[in-house]
Amino acid sequence: MHNTVRFLALAILSAPLVLAQSKKIEATDLPSHPFQVAFPPGNQLKMYLRSGDFRVIGREDDKITVRVEAKDPEKAKEIKVRFQKFDHSAELSISGGPKNGVQITVEIPRSTGLFVRMPAGQLELSDITGDKNVQLHAGELIVGVGNPADYSHVEASVTTGGLEAAPFGESHGGLFRSFHKEGNGKYKLYAHVGAGDLTLR
Repeated sequence: MHNTVRFLALAILSAPLVLAQSKKIEATDLPSHPFQVAFPPGNQLKMYLRSGDFRVIGREDDKITVRVEAKDPEKAKEIKVRFQKFDHSAELSISGGPKNGVQITVEIPRSTGLFVRMPAGQLELSDITGDKNVQLHAGELIVGVGNPADYSHVEASVTTGGLEAAPFGESHGGLFRSFHKEGNGKYKLYAHVGAGDLTLR
């Protein structure tokens, strides 16, 4: 009986902690109030982005910041950020708002493992050290790879379009273009564009 009571008490006490670790945060009106949340370096971040013009930039800090620049700030207030933190990872989604006349910048800790999915548009990643798994269905994807020796596995492909990867000595165009390389580094890179251009630089 005492063990049962003790177990229930522990479960009740730990429940708020579990909820806090996975608490969801939502924000709008980003042109006037950029979104910012603490996020330790070295963690994994999944990003689900709406179509548009995005820049994802690594910074020397422990925060995620989302900034919006728009020709029509009033309409851009409809853009919504959803963030959910777990023990050693998080999910960030950006949705809604006008597709044209808007540039969205996401700043993250430089040392972050990234998983990014985006339907269409222009997506550029720079100054990020860590695993990168990025897919863009249509448009232009630019990935700053840093030192190519930092990677143990690299796989890049386009279904139709151009594939440029100067740091790895690769240049391809046309249909179903791809390459993969193995190395002695610690990170993995996977990048794919359905229709459009992929540049690793």
